[in-house]
Amino acid sequence: MSKFKSDIEIARKAKLKPIKKILTKLKVPDKPEAFSPMGRHIAKINFEYLKRLQNKKEGKLILVTAISPTPAGEGKTTTSVGLSDGINKIGKKSIVCLREPSLGPSFGMKGGAAGGGYAQVVPMEQINLHFTGDFHAITSAHNLLSALIDNHIYWGNKLNIDENRIVWKRVLDMNDRALRFININTKGVAKNYLRQDGFDITVASEVMAIFCLANDLKDLENRIGNITIAYNKQNKPIYAKDLNAHGPMTVLLKEALRPNVTQTLEHNPAIIHGGPFANIAHGCNSVIATKTALKLSDYVVTEAGFGADLGAEKFLNIKCRKSKLVPSCVVIVATVRALKMHGGLEKDNLKKENIPALKKGLVNLERHISNIKKFGLEPVVAINHFVLDTNNEIKEIKKFCDNISVQVSVSSHWANGGKGATDLAKKVIKICKNSNKNNFKYLYTEKLSPWKKIEKIAKEIYGAKTVTASTEVMNDLRKFELNGYGNLPVCIAKTQYSFSVDPKLKGAPQNHEIPIREVRLSSGANFIVVVCGSIMTMPGLPRVPAADKIKLNKKGETEGLF
Repeated sequence: MSKFKSDIEIARKAKLKPIKKILTKLKVPDKPEAFSPMGRHIAKINFEYLKRLQNKKEGKLILVTAISPTPAGEGKTTTSVGLSDGINKIGKKSIVCLREPSLGPSFGMKGGAAGGGYAQVVPMEQINLHFTGDFHAITSAHNLLSALIDNHIYWGNKLNIDENRIVWKRVLDMNDRALRFININTKGVAKNYLRQDGFDITVASEVMAIFCLANDLKDLENRIGNITIAYNKQNKPIYAKDLNAHGPMTVLLKEALRPNVTQTLEHNPAIIHGGPFANIAHGCNSVIATKTALKLSDYVVTEAGFGADLGAEKFLNIKCRKSKLVPSCVVIVATVRALKMHGGLEKDNLKKENIPALKKGLVNLERHISNIKKFGLEPVVAINHFVLDTNNEIKEIKKFCDNISVQVSVSSHWANGGKGATDLAKKVIKICKNSNKNNFKYLYTEKLSPWKKIEKIAKEIYGAKTVTASTEVMNDLRKFELNGYGNLPVCIAKTQYSFSVDPKLKGAPQNHEIPIREVRLSSGANFIVVVCGSIMTMPGLPRVPAADKIKLNKKGETEGLF
């Protein structure tokens, strides 16, 4: 058997089309007021053109989610790209809408986030490394606010900020555990204002979440102004607008807020914009990008981070609630390999057929299917095909789906591109045509208290029996309610690897406990973050990071980026 080409080898051999030809497919005029090229193969759509699209009819929205992630991989982004190519392959008009990759995972353990095999968005290297500079703009805007806070205190602290109750950290788009906790102002002219600070990764910034939920520049500025940065010595909240920070921060984000357009390997349009952490935030690409794609295409394929218990739940309860978007179909990606891991196998034992382990692991898929149906949506299961999958294993998944009346499709887009996803495309389009948006419902109403919302997600989505929290956490929730934030949705941050808070607990655990470590108010993004277990907002690098293999070869090409 010949050696498989790496993702970067496949991407490098692709012959990309000039970006204006990709935009021509979308009937975007080749005029300066419509888009701005960022090199030959990337463009940003201009606000002037976006305004002209407002009254145009919208296409159908397709959400791609997955079973609980495992080290075996599920291929959610790859499936999103393959499905969009498959829809275009059968003669329909489709755009894939993705998040921008973070440098943290690219140099860490996960690698890039531009798809894989023959279902990729390109240019792969630029997308995974810096892209159009959006993340750098978000990092700068966030850290400008940090600088303004400390500067305000240095010059007399007119707002009477309690230095021990500053809730705004700094950010960096890199995995660096050494920066989780730092002491600042230890030397120099500001040494009388010593305090502990720390860094989160940029994708965990509230500015990133706001960026991806804002409808336009004005909305962005208003939301930034409403960020809670600290509390004063009378326990009253201090907002970014109290420092006049919302104006300059919006200036830094002005160009970044325009959606980025690239292409797939099959020269179909892709919009890649924003990338909030799927734990501490809602894990979806920007509302502006999604709505733009819906105006330009008949079908829009988008994804939500991690498994359906995190990504899809937040997409539906937070993004859809704030933007009034409603998906017509939900695709749940599963692999034979991952299901066998949920059935108890270790990664080293996945190459051989094991029907008993597969059957045992199907409970994870079943839970995710059941959860999606609670929102009044019809799911379809996409089996992301791997070379070592056996016919018996595929038949077992199909039989399981048939028994619960859920459509299923074996998709070979990794190896065959859009051609390998045409069956999935046909099934998705059929569901979209028969969908009734009136059936869609949120899991909870805004009127429920934050605690009741947390309990509802924990019990109905995670299968938990109890939710526990300290007196301090309960007091914080009551304080949020007293300050007028009780109607906000909740964004639960926990491990992505399990329905529980224990990443080793695979399958579909029942009757477990969800302990809440802390709660944070994202008053600009308009949700309450609920941190459970040992979740980190500044990841660390693994023992052998991906960065070890990334270098330039003699031709000046990047190697090792996968």
